[in-house]
Amino acid sequence: MDKSKSKDSKSFAAALRILTRRDRSETELRQKLVQFGFSLPAIDTAIEKCRDYNYLDDRRYAVERARALMRSGRGVGPRIMVDLRRRGINENMAQQAVETAASEFPAEDILRQQLTRRFPTFNYDTADARERRRVVSFFQRRGFGLDEIFQVIKEHNHIP
Repeated sequence: MDKSKSKDSKSFAAALRILTRRDRSETELRQKLVQFGFSLPAIDTAIEKCRDYNYLDDRRYAVERARALMRSGRGVGPRIMVDLRRRGINENMAQQAVETAASEFPAEDILRQQLTRRFPTFNYDTADARERRRVVSFFQRRGFGLDEIFQVIKEHNHIP
């Protein structure tokens, strides 16, 4: 057997092992294969095979990642964009993924659920400045805008 064929099949097998643990972007898979010491041509061949068999699809990965982040309340909008870009998803594909997920999981609903779950007794009027900052910052770090945050807090505290 040809040595390059053997290396290609080993890199493909390694790619499959990596992808069975969890879905990854092409960039993440490429980085993992580089860490394992495979040559660039072997990595390119493995990635091409994974794409051909539909085991690797950045568009699918981006939408599923955006959905998972929104569903769990770990991020919306800009927070998800940063996460997807860090994982090697291009700007346009990341934007489409965020829009798809946002149509399924409205940000205000997520914010309401998280406020009720994480801060059930929070009352903006009676909280001290430190507690207010802590709650508002929690939501800002997840990508919510200040207008959204204060609107939901008003509703939560029944403020007209």
